[in-house]
Amino acid sequence: MADWRPILNRRSDGFPRIMGILNITPDSFHADSRVDSVDDALSRAKQMVEDGADWLDIGGESTRPGAEPVAIDEEMNRVLPVIKAVRTALPDVGISIDTRRASVAKAALDFGADLVNDVSSLSDPNMVDVIIEKKCPICIMHMQGLPENMQNNPSYGDVVSEVRERLDITAQKLVNLGLNPDMIVTDPGIGFGKLLEHNLSLLAAGKEIVPRQDMPLMWGVSRKRMFADLLGRSDSEERLAGSLGIAAMAASKGVDIIRVHDVREHADMYAAMRAID
Repeated sequence: MADWRPILNRRSDGFPRIMGILNITPDSFHADSRVDSVDDALSRAKQMVEDGADWLDIGGESTRPGAEPVAIDEEMNRVLPVIKAVRTALPDVGISIDTRRASVAKAALDFGADLVNDVSSLSDPNMVDVIIEKKCPICIMHMQGLPENMQNNPSYGDVVSEVRERLDITAQKLVNLGLNPDMIVTDPGIGFGKLLEHNLSLLAAGKEIVPRQDMPLMWGVSRKRMFADLLGRSDSEERLAGSLGIAAMAASKGVDIIRVHDVREHADMYAAMRAID
């Protein structure tokens, strides 16, 4: 298992850690992120690490708007062989399992994953037990509704305060059971039950959405639907520039981890920014 503690927080130079996305799915919204075999996944994982990824986020169920759930057995069959192969070949990279299911999370941790990325923020009542038993870090994300209905007219009074409050309630469950706050990564859930105005407000708020300052902050903005609304880029293939523009602001907004499809481009951008910082 990798030593995940140093890579939960931003680099010493203030720039975020990079988490590369590996979707073991046939239907994730960005086609180039999909892989359909262990060999393909391992090849991409190696390339992402070479390009500068600190983390790999491995998921077997699409949670794009309108996505339907997959069977638990199918999700496990997709992700567990990949996690095992990546852990064996890349012992030092952080591995995140992107799942809403406690049984999948537990199995993934047994196969070598380090962190649970739960977009549903403990909707499975057994997820808390898994996290406490394994003493592993978890990313809790805010989502209004479910993937199949979350974009049906989402509404908020004050989106920043409401997201912070919901994250605080979820985090407190874990803290009360003994999990250190610095092991709880918070994610505002860009595009998950949010309109463009909500997404922009949450991004502008940066670290303000984090319930406690010792909790790391993650952004997942890469190639998302918000760039169709903001820039008129309907195809995810056209959204790299917008993604990089938001990612360039991450350091100044206190972001610790940025989850991306394009590891090399983000690593190059941060390297160039460091050179003149």
